[in-house]
Amino acid sequence: MSWKSLESSNEQQGTSTGFFDLLKRPIEMYVFIDPLCPECWSLEPILKKLTIEYGRFFTIRPIVSGNLASLQQSNSSNSEKLKKVWDNTGSRTGMCCDGDVWLENPISSPLATAVAVKAAELQGKKAGMRFLRKVQEYVFLEKKDISDEKVLIECAEKSRLDVKEFEKDLHSESARKALQCDIKLTREMEVDSAPSIVVFNESEEEAGLKITGIYSYEVYVKVLKEMLQKDPKPSTKPSLEDFLSHYRFVANKEISVVYDWTEQQTKKEMKKLVLKQKAREVPVKHGAFWEYTDI
Repeated sequence: MSWKSLESSNEQQGTSTGFFDLLKRPIEMYVFIDPLCPECWSLEPILKKLTIEYGRFFTIRPIVSGNLASLQQSNSSNSEKLKKVWDNTGSRTGMCCDGDVWLENPISSPLATAVAVKAAELQGKKAGMRFLRKVQEYVFLEKKDISDEKVLIECAEKSRLDVKEFEKDLHSESARKALQCDIKLTREMEVDSAPSIVVFNESEEEAGLKITGIYSYEVYVKVLKEMLQKDPKPSTKPSLEDFLSHYRFVANKEISVVYDWTEQQTKKEMKKLVLKQKAREVPVKHGAFWEYTDI
């Protein structure tokens, strides 16, 4: 495979659609992530906005990156350093990642977490993405050891998975082989850091484009339009209440990025939904999160 490459440091930098556009989305985005990577977590607001505005043109394929050696090692020996990195990333990006987990409840087996994500994906790509999101919430916000089997099963329940199927798949050869395929793909595409995105246009013979690190939202839109070879308008955004009812639990930062609001403006709008008993604020170490309340 070949592609052009775009690299950065890890610093944050209403439409009618034709029938055939809906039938087959021409762009495929391979999103290389590590469930324990705070920078990958901070990519979430951008992916949400991109999906809302241009999701009719692409499909996302999450890939668990890394190598087996690193996945088999627990990083608890670097607890103080990891705590500092996580806390700094959380305060810088607005996507809370509580570094105290490395002192209070360190992740014992990153490999078990990676296999669990692939086990969830055996129930479908959407199920896998819901599970991955829940696992990230548990580790970054709730300081849970997401390699603990009881915690993983709880994540499966909260992600609306078939829990019995998940428990069986957790120790299956299928899940391990799926992870090995991801690791092989990571090597083949020469992805050496997370997050990275490799974008392909399925209808073209041209090389894909690799984006390493995190950029401003406009860069991703520019790449997408370049791959499409056209300049489509973004889709109309849903109402704030519809957005919240769909995603159920989101960061203040995610809302701000999607709606182009300041963090203060987002809080003001969310307080209106709190007064309507449609949402509640969830206290976290850095920033704020909101949960949709079905009353």
